[in-house]
Amino acid sequence: MIRKEMKKKHLIMCSVTCVLVLISGLSVFANPGAKRTSRHKAEYKFIYAKNDFSNDFSFADEAMPVNDHHVNRKMRTILVRTNYHHIQSNILQEEAAKLFPIIEPILRANGIPEDFKYVPLVEAGLKMDVSKRGAAGWWQFMPGTARTYGLRVGHGRDERYNIRKSTIAACKYFKELYAELNIWTLAAAAYHHGEIQMARAIRNQSEDNYFRLHLNAETGSYVYRIIAMKEIIERPELYGYKKYNTYASIEPSDLMALN
Repeated sequence: MIRKEMKKKHLIMCSVTCVLVLISGLSVFANPGAKRTSRHKAEYKFIYAKNDFSNDFSFADEAMPVNDHHVNRKMRTILVRTNYHHIQSNILQEEAAKLFPIIEPILRANGIPEDFKYVPLVEAGLKMDVSKRGAAGWWQFMPGTARTYGLRVGHGRDERYNIRKSTIAACKYFKELYAELNIWTLAAAAYHHGEIQMARAIRNQSEDNYFRLHLNAETGSYVYRIIAMKEIIERPELYGYKKYNTYASIEPSDLMALN
């Protein structure tokens, strides 16, 4: 009798162990986070191997201090986040091919550095939806800001979606930000964060170098994201993408549709 009881307990314990092992195995396969983490690490290693960071990363001729460990690591991380799996950079290259022939001459005519042409790809990306705060269009203008810089918004018309007119408006805004902050990286960050908040951060921290300022996570990564976009578009082969023939295949009708 005692032997039968012991045998019964042994069988129960074995059954419980098997069930626990099975559940453990299923949880591994059902955990997409583990797979994402593994892929992220692989992508990070790929970026690290392909790019020794001897490149002169810069925005508007302001060099990124890649010798700074924090800056270096942050740039690598954002380059990984700007890869195909996250933003389909090959499609963004096609968007750039349509936008840049319109944007570049307007930036030059207004004395705005050419690197600002990447801002719409970071701001709007592949989405043209209205944000939760109400920003919309290629340059993600809020309605009030758009009107301040000459765009019509309302009564069935929204010029924030007109690439030519909204780029001219953005140039006016960039000029004002640069006149106040005197550094293009800060002007770009202020475009995203707001000039009052940026001026307050500079004053409170006694620091006018964007890469050394302590900002909220989104604004603190904003210029990095622009530089990463610039890298992916200009040198995709360094990051595992094929070079897109930027302007050769664009039809005049494609450009007219954006005006």
